Amino acid sequence: MNDAFRSGRHLSIAAVERETGIGKDTLRVWERRYGFPAPGRDAFGERSYPQDQVDLLRVVKRLLDAGQRPGRLLRLPAAQIVALADAAAPSQSPSSLMPASAGGRGTREPGASASDPVSVTTYLEMIRRHDAAALRQALGSALARMGAERFVCQLVAPLNVAVGEAWSRGRLEVFEEHSYTEEVQVVMRQAIAQMPAPAQGAGPRVLLSTFPGESHGLGLLMVEIICRLEGAPCVSLGVQTPVLDLVRAAQAHAADVVAISASGIQPGQQLIDALTELRARLPAATAVWAGGNAAFLRRRTLPGVQVMPTLQHIAEALGHWRETPPDAN
Repeated sequence: MNDAFRSGRHLSIAAVERETGIGKDTLRVWERRYGFPAPGRDAFGERSYPQDQVDLLRVVKRLLDAGQRPGRLLRLPAAQIVALADAAAPSQSPSSLMPASAGGRGTREPGASASDPVSVTTYLEMIRRHDAAALRQALGSALARMGAERFVCQLVAPLNVAVGEAWSRGRLEVFEEHSYTEEVQVVMRQAIAQMPAPAQGAGPRVLLSTFPGESHGLGLLMVEIICRLEGAPCVSLGVQTPVLDLVRAAQAHAADVVAISASGIQPGQQLIDALTELRARLPAATAVWAGGNAAFLRRRTLPGVQVMPTLQHIAEALGHWRETPPDAN
């Protein structure tokens, strides 16, 4: 077992579902079909999962999101599963996430950019030290140096990947990931508050949210910053808005675009069903955009739904919307 995995603590099946994003029914099927996970039983006869199995399930979930199949994956030894995960994301190690600058003088710590001399590794160390004040100050300083767009695209986006990888390997606790998310959100909300209001009548008007079951809202703030920088007014509903409420909100706010953020925690079929229903219930002139790291968004297309592979695609899509008559969007 990889030394990142821990032992001692045992979790209920409900807790495992919350921590990994893998449903209870799926866990039971895997147990019967593949022999993993292999929980014990507590004093009440309920399934009890050791922490090392939960940590490995996190790695399995990320591999499944990247396109692996459980029938192959869950028959492998734990060490091979971890090796596959490491091989699947060679460019996502903390030392290589931040883009290098061109033409800079001197040397920088690995993972640092010319605009932000603090490395991703250093940010992760702040998170592990539980030094929220230092983390917020470092993020705020980076925002001031880099500007909002580069801060979001060149720092927050890769840092999110690093934090997600560390969490999936058991190198960050859930509360540490939550603390990081809260500090980044505070800094980004402050940045949004300082931005000038969009010009009167500017478009497109973008409505932002996630579907029920998707509790990650960091992506919404990142998209809002990009939209605001492009002069597009935004209305954010926060997370977990039902489809019918999204449709009503789009009508109430005269939204030109409904943008949905989806992470790997949301089951693919559930996401497909929600996007399909949303597209069917909205007027044809209202665009539907979907972005995030949900595996479905990289593998399939849905009629009438425009996938945003990266944050940079959002600015391009906004420009395209403005060049195209509204009734054709």
